[in-house]
Amino acid sequence: MTSVLDNPIWNALTSGTEKYSQGNDRVRYMNRSMGLFVGFQSYSEAAWSDLDKWFSQGDSIILFTTGEQAIPKSWIIKLKRPIAQMVFEGDTALPPDAHGKAVPLSKANVPAMLEITALTNPGPFFAKTIELGYYEGIFEGEKLVAMTGQRLHPDPYVEVSAVCTHPDFVGKGLAAELLRNQIRCILAESKIPFLHVNRDNYGAIRLYEKLGFKRRREMRVYFLEKAI
Repeated sequence: MTSVLDNPIWNALTSGTEKYSQGNDRVRYMNRSMGLFVGFQSYSEAAWSDLDKWFSQGDSIILFTTGEQAIPKSWIIKLKRPIAQMVFEGDTALPPDAHGKAVPLSKANVPAMLEITALTNPGPFFAKTIELGYYEGIFEGEKLVAMTGQRLHPDPYVEVSAVCTHPDFVGKGLAAELLRNQIRCILAESKIPFLHVNRDNYGAIRLYEKLGFKRRREMRVYFLEKAI
């Protein structure tokens, strides 16, 4: 079952996130107003050729792979780095949060969500990314100071994403509360939480492990730009 996560973008865009994708039976891409993700069934010459027809010079895409990939000359590698993939294997009887500050986020909160993601850089976030899953946030007065939500849905897994906290509010347990809520929400739908994190983000990894996530494997993230 976990082999689904060896190709999480393709399996998401052909199952739980399919309605937000376009493409064919070789390669699919997420709606550009929501994300930059592209999933390949296999990295064939025909699939790359299809992709070249759909994108223009300067367009960007993101791939998650299990190792190094040969990238055609029609694409420029802007970023390539290892990331850790983690899957929830913890106790499903999570303790209740003492304060319960988290509230659901809606389209009215998108400007604030764009502001905090621009500040903390958890990964590309767009005006319609909120539609990919259940987003919650924590406010201090009128200011959004922490949030998280869901992104890829490669059945039966759901990716927890956009975990971010304003630098002035780090260390107050806000991310932990939001993550526990996401875990509860995903488990309630009989799905399995997973996530991706930069391999050198030791503080985040410690938090995820404390909450019951285990490292599954190392992946590669590619950020590519169309050259021609």
